[in-house]
Amino acid sequence: MKRIALVNQRYGLEVNGGSEYYTRLIAERLTDSFEVDVITTKALEYTTWADHYKNDEEMINGVRVLRFPVAKPRAKDFNEYNGKYLRSGKYSTEAERTWFEKQGPYSPAAVDYIRQNKDRYDVFIFVTYLYYLTVTGLPEVAEKAVFIPTAHEEPYIHFKTFEKLFTLPRAYIFLTDEEKALVQGLFHCESIPCRVMGTGVELDCKPDAAAFREKFGIDGDYVIYVGRIDEGKNCPMMFRYFLEYKERRPESGLKLVLMGKQVCDIPKDKDIISLGFVSEEDKFSGIAGAKCLWLPSNFESLSISVLEAMTLSVPVIVNGVCEVLKGHCIKSNGGLYYTSYFELEGILDYIFSHDREYGIMCRNAKEYVDRNYRWDVIMKGFREVIDSI
Repeated sequence: MKRIALVNQRYGLEVNGGSEYYTRLIAERLTDSFEVDVITTKALEYTTWADHYKNDEEMINGVRVLRFPVAKPRAKDFNEYNGKYLRSGKYSTEAERTWFEKQGPYSPAAVDYIRQNKDRYDVFIFVTYLYYLTVTGLPEVAEKAVFIPTAHEEPYIHFKTFEKLFTLPRAYIFLTDEEKALVQGLFHCESIPCRVMGTGVELDCKPDAAAFREKFGIDGDYVIYVGRIDEGKNCPMMFRYFLEYKERRPESGLKLVLMGKQVCDIPKDKDIISLGFVSEEDKFSGIAGAKCLWLPSNFESLSISVLEAMTLSVPVIVNGVCEVLKGHCIKSNGGLYYTSYFELEGILDYIFSHDREYGIMCRNAKEYVDRNYRWDVIMKGFREVIDSI
C-alpha cells in the first residue's frame, strides 16, 4: 500500500479555513486506499501561528497527523511589510523569502521532516500555494509532489518565487477550470499532467431549518454568510451593502445571518445576527432555511460553502469580480452575481418578486452539484493521479 503525505499549514477538527477543511476531507477519504499522514504545524490561529496543539502526533478520523512547532510567530510588522512590498511593484525572490517567513507559519522543523523522510513516502500532496510549508517544502520532493495550489487572481500569485515553484511538481490537481486557465496562463506549465477535480459535497446530518430558527430565535427571511468573518473575505463591503439595502427598502424584514469566526468588526444592527462558530448540524440547518447564501469574497479558488448551499437547493449570491464564483453561477444557473451595490439590490428585489424563477434556481443549484461534485468520481481521480507518480 502506498504511503501518502498531505502538507497543509493547519489541520484539525477545530480549524476553520477553506484549504484546511478541504485537506481534511481528502485525507480522510484517501485512507481507504493508502496509508495517509498529514504534515502540519501546531498552530490553530493564522493571525498569530502560536503553537496550540500539544502533541507531536495524533490520530484524527483514521489519519495520522504529525505536528511541528512554529519557530516564531507571525511578524507584528507583516502587514506593513506586505503593503510596502506590494506597492513597490519590484518583486524579488530574496525579498519574498522574508515575506514568507514574516507571514508564516515559519516551521523549519516541518520542512526538515519532509526533507529527511522523502524516501518514506511515495507521494507528497501540497495543498495551497501561499504559505511557507509549500514554498520551502515542495522543492525538496518535487519529483514525487502533487500540487493543489487553490490559486486565484490576487497580487501574491504574481510573486517572483512562484515563477519557478509552479514548474516543479509532477502533477497538478486544480479545483476549477478557471484555476487551471489562470495557472497555465501565468506559468506555462501545460506539459505537467493535471486533472480538474473539485470537492465532493455530502451532508453528515439531516438539516432541520425549523429547529434552527427556534434555537436561535430567527423569524422571517434571511440570507446567510458562512466562513471566516474577515476583511480578506470582503465582509465589510457585505455589511455596507446590506445596511444600504435595508435603508432603501425599509419595509423589508430581511436579516443577514453570519456563521464563522469573527476577525473584523461587525456592525451593531438588529438585522445582522452573528452566531459565531457553530456545529455542522446547525450550519447545514441554517443554510437550508436561508433564502440565499451570500459570498462577497473577491478571491476564491472553489468555495465549499457555495457548493454546500447548492446541494441543499439554496441559490447563491456572489461577487462577480471572482471568476470562480461567477463561473459557478453561469454554469449552474443556480446563482446570481453582482459587481456593484445596485446590482446586488436588483438581485435581492428579483428573488423576492419572482417565485417561479427562484424555484428553478433552487433546482438548478442542486442538479449542478449532483452532476459535478460527487465524491466517488473525485476520489477515483485522486487514486489515478497518485498511482501515476
